[in-house]
Amino acid sequence: MTTVAAPGQGRVGPKEPVTGRRAVASSQHRIVTDTMLDTLRAGGNAVDAAIAGNLVQAVVQQDMTNHTGTVTALVYDANTGEVAELNSMGTIVPGLAPFAPIPVGKGLYAAAPGTPRAVAPGFMPGMKALYERFATLPWARLCESAVHWAEEGHVVTSFEHLVLAQTVDFFLYTESGRKHFTPDGHLPQVGDRWASPELAETMRALSQDGPDHFLTGKWAQDFVARGNELGWNVKLENLTAIPPRWSSGHRWEHKGSTVVQQSAPERQGIFCQIVLGILDELGITSVGHWSESAEALYYLAHALRRATLETGILNDPGVFGDPTGPLTSPALIKGFAHILRNAKARIDLTEHVKLTRGVPAMAASGAAKQPAGSCELTVVDERGNWVQMMNTLQSGGIPGEVVGGVPMVGSHAMNSLLSPIEGWVVGGGRMRSILSNTMVLRDGKPWLSLGSPGNVHCTVPQVLSNILDFGMDPYDADDAPRCLPYEDDHTISVESRVSPDVPAGLAKLGVLTNPLPEYDYHMGTYQMAWREDDGSLGTCTGPRREGVAAGL
Repeated sequence: MTTVAAPGQGRVGPKEPVTGRRAVASSQHRIVTDTMLDTLRAGGNAVDAAIAGNLVQAVVQQDMTNHTGTVTALVYDANTGEVAELNSMGTIVPGLAPFAPIPVGKGLYAAAPGTPRAVAPGFMPGMKALYERFATLPWARLCESAVHWAEEGHVVTSFEHLVLAQTVDFFLYTESGRKHFTPDGHLPQVGDRWASPELAETMRALSQDGPDHFLTGKWAQDFVARGNELGWNVKLENLTAIPPRWSSGHRWEHKGSTVVQQSAPERQGIFCQIVLGILDELGITSVGHWSESAEALYYLAHALRRATLETGILNDPGVFGDPTGPLTSPALIKGFAHILRNAKARIDLTEHVKLTRGVPAMAASGAAKQPAGSCELTVVDERGNWVQMMNTLQSGGIPGEVVGGVPMVGSHAMNSLLSPIEGWVVGGGRMRSILSNTMVLRDGKPWLSLGSPGNVHCTVPQVLSNILDFGMDPYDADDAPRCLPYEDDHTISVESRVSPDVPAGLAKLGVLTNPLPEYDYHMGTYQMAWREDDGSLGTCTGPRREGVAAGL
């Protein structure tokens, strides 16, 4: 089998979609994509490839992920024709007092609310659950790339250095963090080969002992000892007290397609159903695309705001009631659209905007101050198995600490309807977040899968609408300008590639346009796969970050 790639792969900036006759893979890093394709060549299936990719991703992208964070996935099993949803977010240990060794505002996730707290890691329990249910190759084979690149080191890119420089002071608060990220007092520089003997030793032990090395083995024991030394009374049994959760996902219909996404307590599926439902009720395609129409952008930003507010009430259905049905009822969504249609200004408010906030204009500005981390990957094998998977540094481990070469972030969960992550210290429920794994089925089989890091709460519905409503090709749907939800002070933040008429049109509605960079990396970059009419596979990675898409 020959690998097929395309110009622009691996760098921040424009890229081209790729076609694969037998299999495709896409990730944010060349080493990860190469690892997934090598695993497929070795006879592995899509889950084998995803596991191997995740393990090495946490070695070569420690600006974005680690081996203790969160793992979620949608897996289409060609043998059964079913989609399985995996939720393996880190967990709050029931009854154990919150432990927050890092002051709020330290570097990583400084823009996120709440002080980072220690939680039980979710990454390796998720790897174990995937391996036991779907994998075919020996576990040690899936660890080979992670061991190799931890030993040999990977070359630091400009994007990796940028993100590390923006976030590293979170880890400079601890001795272990300083030793790991600034061993000579400085971050690894662009072009340096960054190896970690300590992480390599951990990866070798993981290869030999299996996932239990992180759950009950030596790394787990070292983790518990470190927590106890710092004053966190965690116990070894706490690491396996709440196992990963399998489900069939949240499913909803849109224009002849079945969309499958993460289910409650995750917010993404319900969020997208609300947004696309509102836009459909408003006849968004007749209004125009939000990159060219002020009215469409007004509707989109308000729909995103409404979904943000409504889904804040979601929590684990095992602990709370499940409002999924009422939140996605056609009558409620139709009512939201009716409110938006009737709430617009009826007179020209441009002069008001000029007098109170300045003349509306579009120009380059600072990037959105939002969390940057997480990794998404896509892989489809020649048997027809699909995996859309996310791994992230969020919600795992002891904040700021590094154990066995594995850096940890903990969780920024806080109890608030507006918090992106919420969890409860009793009851053993899973935390609520909003993660991007998405599959679109036609005739019961995957036609498209997608996901992204960054501001996924608002970007997934925009990319889905671009494809399902406006008929864009997947790469063009990712490339198109994106916005943040409507803000309380009547501002819409949007990438500054919209039509020059849009800011003036918004000003007439009493809205100020806040221009983001033309391509804001906080808005993510999508890893996608799709099936062409001739049966071949397509894949791509977006322009806002690094990434490589390739096929066999």
